[in-house]
This record gives sequence, C-alpha cells and structure tokens, in this order.
Amino acid sequence: MRTTLLFLMAFLIIGALHAQPTSENSIDIDLSFAKWQGTLSAALVHDWHLGKKKKFILGIGGRGTAYLGRNQYYVTAPAQLTSGGTGPGVIFRDNIVANIDTLLVSNPLVFALNAEVNLGYQFNERFSMGFNIDVIGLSIGAQRNGNYINGAQGGVTTAKPTPFNLLLVSDNDRGSLNSQWYLKQKINDTWSVRAGLQFLFTEYTTSTPLQQLPEPNDRFRRKSLLFMIGTSIRIK
Repeated sequence: MRTTLLFLMAFLIIGALHAQPTSENSIDIDLSFAKWQGTLSAALVHDWHLGKKKKFILGIGGRGTAYLGRNQYYVTAPAQLTSGGTGPGVIFRDNIVANIDTLLVSNPLVFALNAEVNLGYQFNERFSMGFNIDVIGLSIGAQRNGNYINGAQGGVTTAKPTPFNLLLVSDNDRGSLNSQWYLKQKINDTWSVRAGLQFLFTEYTTSTPLQQLPEPNDRFRRKSLLFMIGTSIRIK
C-alpha cells in the first residue's frame, strides 16, 4: 500500500506540470475505534487539486494523534528480526515467527505529531475519496508497565513510546505512524463529513532490551486497524 502511494504521488506531480493547480486549506478532526482501543486525531492540511478537471488531489499537512488502549499486545518491531533483513524487499517476506516476542502493555497511551502526505480523487462536487499517511515526526507518552512474553518465559518491565517516527517500508518503519483511507461528502462550502478505515502503528521501547535472541531488542510494535469517522473544516 505504501509503495503504491509513492507511485501515485509521482503520477500526480507529473499531472501538476500540465495544468495549473488550485489549492485549499482544511482542518480534519477524526475519531477512530476498535475493541479496547481508539484514537483522536487532528490535522492541518494543504491540498492541491490537479489535472485539467482538478479531480486529482495531492496534499501535505501536520497531524497530531492520541492513541489510548487497554491490554494491548505489542510484538517485536525491527525488520531485521521479523523479516531477516532490511530494505524494500521486506514487504514480500513472511514473518519469522521464531524471532518474534511479545510485550503486553496494560494501558498504552501515545501522543504522536507527524508530517503527513495526502492523495485523493474528486468524483464530483460533493463526493471524494482519499488516502493519507504520516511520514516523519515525534511521539511522547508516560512510562508504562509491561509484561514481556517469550513462550513460557517472560518478565515485568517498563516502556515508553519510541520518540522518533519515520516512514520507510513495512517493518522498517519506526515509531508511531497513522494512515487513513476514507470517503468524504461535502455538506456545504465549509463542512464535510468523512468515514473510513485507519491503519495505525504504535511502538514502545522497553527500558532494557529484554529480548535477547536472535539478537538484543527493545522495540515492540502494535498494528491496529480501526473504523474512522470525522469531519473536515475548510479554511477560507
């Protein structure tokens, strides 16, 4: 999905060279939820409408995401362990189950602030669809207790959100990153409603690298799929 995003970005940029784009600013506010977890996010977005009919949308923005959960399982994060290597090719590799350990965090709470990229298509005056994804930023959050699980073994530890967020490819990603796919309906010149799916990475770093095999590791990630509803407010 993220590789496809790069191709679409290149396509839209090429389209922008052949037609003068128009632009608009908006504030997006979204609530997402799944079993025992949820997020509240807000973004300031600048979109360009590209192409002869202005149907293609390319945008950038900044987004804050607050994630709250209960009894959530985080698994080994680094691609070197989960896939046996790094680089773009990890997206095609199966996980190495023997290398993956688990961290149970009873009350995860992560605040992430990231730059985002947006893609969209305007079907008509009222309806559009879009996809956005966080690219780079920072995360904060209080220290949490966790239970490290490795088969029949384990232990109690503490962990904090991984502070630096960076979009790479699949498990090469680092930190907490939000992405959304949505449909959008315009209500009037200012207000629109949105609904869709949110795919969220959150990541914790333990105080010590409890996982030792096949090499020491202190980073654990949760991949959450949530339902999303929200609103978009156009800024004139």
